[in-house]
Amino acid sequence: MLRSTFLYLSQQPQIFRFVRSNGLAKSFASRFVAGETIETAMAAVKDLNARGITASLDLLGESTTNEAEARAAQAEYLRLLDEIHARSLDANVSLKLTAMGMDLSDDLCVAIVREILERAKAYGNFVRLDMESSDYTERTLRLFETKLYPGFEANVGIVLQSYLRRTLDDVAFANRINARVRICKGAYQEPATVAFPEKGDVDDTYVAAMKQLMQHGRYPGLATHDERIIGIAKQFAGQQGIAKDRFEFQMLYGVRRDLQESLVKEGYRMRVYVPYGTQWYPYLMRRLAERPANVAFITGNVLKEMFA
Repeated sequence: MLRSTFLYLSQQPQIFRFVRSNGLAKSFASRFVAGETIETAMAAVKDLNARGITASLDLLGESTTNEAEARAAQAEYLRLLDEIHARSLDANVSLKLTAMGMDLSDDLCVAIVREILERAKAYGNFVRLDMESSDYTERTLRLFETKLYPGFEANVGIVLQSYLRRTLDDVAFANRINARVRICKGAYQEPATVAFPEKGDVDDTYVAAMKQLMQHGRYPGLATHDERIIGIAKQFAGQQGIAKDRFEFQMLYGVRRDLQESLVKEGYRMRVYVPYGTQWYPYLMRRLAERPANVAFITGNVLKEMFA
């Protein structure tokens, strides 16, 4: 019921128009989304950098319905990379292949993304290919392996999700080709045939994948706000003699800022995922719809920070 409500709300343009003009709603969203323009996103990154935190910028919006939309998304990412370079900011970018035309044609998607990778390579920057629902997992990994990784080994990486039953095999694959991985738990609603329904199994897989990436991977990003898992990572790094500069922690913009800063003070690397763009309202509603437990997650973490 809650999931269908969020999905319904995400698809109502009249509500979107109202919310975008509502000061209170925009104020709430501004905690988790860095505004609607490149300028507001750059300001957010500058503030993070001043606190010793790096960033990964993401233009909100997912599947495109025509080539013009995909090319417009490409132009925004090229400009993002230009602005990051011109302003000497410590940030990279994250993108979704469906926003680059994957649902239209693999060839179009590859051509669009390779142009972005060329720009990133020229600047010595990096592009993270976000992972979407399990319907796209195999296609994303195969396009990455055969079309996007060759020639851009230092400039592109992938995301793996620990709630998928296949993930430990995918971690082994990524380590075998020496690809950079962000490991996260996953947020999409998936059938039990492909994803673990129980949180304990998701967490156990995350820890197993995290250890394999820390020990054998290429500068993994550990995307989690779970203090227990962060503690395990720190302990494992100490036990295995893994230096703090061989991996980084990653968190969402606006979530557990207190924990982000405490890790930086301890000498760990921290990167914050910074979404921006006009599609912030559908973005928030879809994220909540994918996993209604995210309502409690966001509320709980904001309260933790307030009382820390």
